[in-house]
Amino acid sequence: MSAPHQTVFTIATRGPGLVEITGDVCGWVSGTGQRTGLLTLFVRHTSASLLIQENADPQVRRDFLAWLGRLVPHADDPSMSYLRHRSEGPDDMPAHIKAAHLPVSLSIPVFEGRPVLGTWQGIYLVEHRDAPHDRQVAAHLSP
Repeated sequence: MSAPHQTVFTIATRGPGLVEITGDVCGWVSGTGQRTGLLTLFVRHTSASLLIQENADPQVRRDFLAWLGRLVPHADDPSMSYLRHRSEGPDDMPAHIKAAHLPVSLSIPVFEGRPVLGTWQGIYLVEHRDAPHDRQVAAHLSP
């Protein structure tokens, strides 16, 4: 049995959005030389998430973000007047709420040296804050 492989990806974001990391993740998995196993991804932040979503039509990502913004608007929206954590801006507490509703970790089987994703599936880091950030995603490939 071989030892697990680990790495940390640093992903630069430009504000709210879905940043596709499928290519980086697949390239790393392939480079480990491990043919089968379980890939675990974990975002190391409380205001960002991970998501597997369609990667063919960019309108899916736009619609998803629009829905998420309607579900959890900024703290300066009158419907969010109950929020008290505002010291880091009106986007901060809503970003934490969004991250609490979306996955912060993913488990993906690996077969023949590649993550087993569907035809239209991509792996995304979801940035919930308005400002650009450098986000870290830890990866662990178990035999």
